[in-house]
Amino acid sequence: MTNSNDMPLAAKPLDRAAHRRTDEAWLEKAMQDDASLFFLMRAGEPFVEKRGLFWMGPEARKLSPGSPVLFMGEDKTGAPVFAMNLPERFDVAASLIAGTGEFMDFRGAVGAMAEMEANLASTARSLFAWHSSHGFCAKCGGVVGIVDAGWKSQCQACGAEHFPRTDPVAIMLAVKDGKCLIGRQAMWPAGFMSCLAGFCEPGETIEQAAARELFEEAGIKCDPASAEYVACQPWPFASSLMVGLILEAETTEITVDKTELDEARWITRAEAREILSGKHSELYAPPPMAIAHHILKTWALRDE
Repeated sequence: MTNSNDMPLAAKPLDRAAHRRTDEAWLEKAMQDDASLFFLMRAGEPFVEKRGLFWMGPEARKLSPGSPVLFMGEDKTGAPVFAMNLPERFDVAASLIAGTGEFMDFRGAVGAMAEMEANLASTARSLFAWHSSHGFCAKCGGVVGIVDAGWKSQCQACGAEHFPRTDPVAIMLAVKDGKCLIGRQAMWPAGFMSCLAGFCEPGETIEQAAARELFEEAGIKCDPASAEYVACQPWPFASSLMVGLILEAETTEITVDKTELDEARWITRAEAREILSGKHSELYAPPPMAIAHHILKTWALRDE
């Protein structure tokens, strides 16, 4: 059975120790503690070595004084863990971390990380991206400042509080008569197929969003009541919660919305298994890091 707690980017989370976020005296002391741990991000990319994240102690703050720092939580020993966001123009070669690692594309980097590290990097990526694009108050337009150890911002003019957003996304597999529906966006490589997906709109449930998106993108009608929950996954592009569903289709004729998809097709369980195993002659699926892989696998490995 698929379990969200075991999903890549979600598994083995750190104790977030949220009660520490408002204790500024504790946080300042923690950032100077020799037992504290820091990892580095830059423009959404983690700084990694061969074994995963590159870890530093409090000397990390010397790399770029004043750069944003997030309190991520405490490890099993109680050591404070922080993420630091370095400037986009930060020169590794001219710094004290020269030769120790490199900034790497997120998708490529997390494959070499331990589960907890992948969760940390994913969380930090989402938070830093939110702060970088939400520097002004949505209420009065004033400049906001980062508070609560990076988990909130507050307007310096009107005092309004702003919290990092997570967008719910339905990612779903329509199924009927032993076949499932997969699709491909035009920007994706040839042969790369996945589940269909779309954002949940105000006033609708995630099941209703799934049924609406299936009809809008591929012309397939489904009853939201038929939706089966599979699992969910935090996805830091930019900050989404992917909610995986399987829905029973009521129709099979495909009408592709070319503004959303390049193509969509029905495949059998046998074909789905070939795709997942990398043995299909034409098609391939998202890797195990993505929830789409696990939704397709959940259905493909069921008995007929």
